[in-house]
Amino acid sequence: MDDSTLQAVSRIHEIFKERRLTLSVAESCTGGLVSHYITVLPGASAFFEAGVVTYSVEAKEGILGIPHEVISAHGVVSEETARSMAEAVRRLTGTACSVSTTGNLGPQVLEDKAAGLVYMAACAGERTISREARFKGERWEVKKGAALAALRLVLEAVSA
Repeated sequence: MDDSTLQAVSRIHEIFKERRLTLSVAESCTGGLVSHYITVLPGASAFFEAGVVTYSVEAKEGILGIPHEVISAHGVVSEETARSMAEAVRRLTGTACSVSTTGNLGPQVLEDKAAGLVYMAACAGERTISREARFKGERWEVKKGAALAALRLVLEAVSA
């Protein structure tokens, strides 16, 4: 884990423990990396409730309950799907906060969307914020960049 990621994870641990907040994660393109980063440091069990990897459309709809209409209208690589994922995992787990990732790691174009395009969303209370990000590099670089961006979005959501 690089220094930037370690700093973000350390800050999440600090804030969530101090404020007694709980966190859940719904991941697609990051494949569990956000959850992995959160649990690298000891003490994550004080606030981290659950992480769900819903890689397929069927999993997004079946496990998270994302409406088929959202995915058919906007695609899995979309802000709307990221927002729906974050809101769904928060409802399912009853956590104070949640974060989600969905995107195209590449190398091929997916849904007419370029490799490196990632959407993420974070919920804190009833407020949901979302971001689009574009990363360059191989799949692993995109995945790491997306996971770090999601961690930073969690910090933004709880700092507002």
